[in-house]
Amino acid sequence: MVTTDTRRKVLAVLAGGVVLGVGVGVTLAAWNDSEFATGTFGAGSFNLEGSTTSATAGYDDHNIDNGDAAASLVFQLPAVAASMSPGDVVYAPFWVRLDATTTNAATLAPAGITAGTGGNEANLSYTVTAIGAADVCGAGATGTVVASGATLSAQTGATSVPLAEGTAPGAAGAPVQLCFAVTAGAALTQGATATATWEFTATSISD
Repeated sequence: MVTTDTRRKVLAVLAGGVVLGVGVGVTLAAWNDSEFATGTFGAGSFNLEGSTTSATAGYDDHNIDNGDAAASLVFQLPAVAASMSPGDVVYAPFWVRLDATTTNAATLAPAGITAGTGGNEANLSYTVTAIGAADVCGAGATGTVVASGATLSAQTGATSVPLAEGTAPGAAGAPVQLCFAVTAGAALTQGATATATWEFTATSISD
């Protein structure tokens, strides 16, 4: 026989079961949303060009690694480079700048010198000095010595100089003049020649 107390306990369990049933049966709806972002990345342009003519004209590419011919420096008085004597010094200007498509400033540094086999490479020394674009490349030129060598087969030191990008869209950067000075040594061999190719590298700077 079910007593009153037992019946109350059963009802209590059933009631608990009903409550648990209701709790299990409730499902919360999941709400979600997404956001997407995309970016487009374009590369800038970078090119160094040089001129043996002037600060404003005659610019072209002279990168022999890309199949271009090296610029032929025009050495000037007081001595003629083709007939130097011991103690003579000859000078040649070379202007470099970032071209009109370049979008970053840069630093310019000498990357080395390669001598030919004419016979007088060891009897000629040189300096390369960065001077003002409008300055005269000669005995009185002053500026930053970026490279020098006791022979045409050596480079002592390497000092970089800044190159500015164009200040307006479509404009080339401000030119830097490199003044080459080559000095004939006391052991200069009569009738022999010498050739040398200087390399300069421009490295872009992030804005």
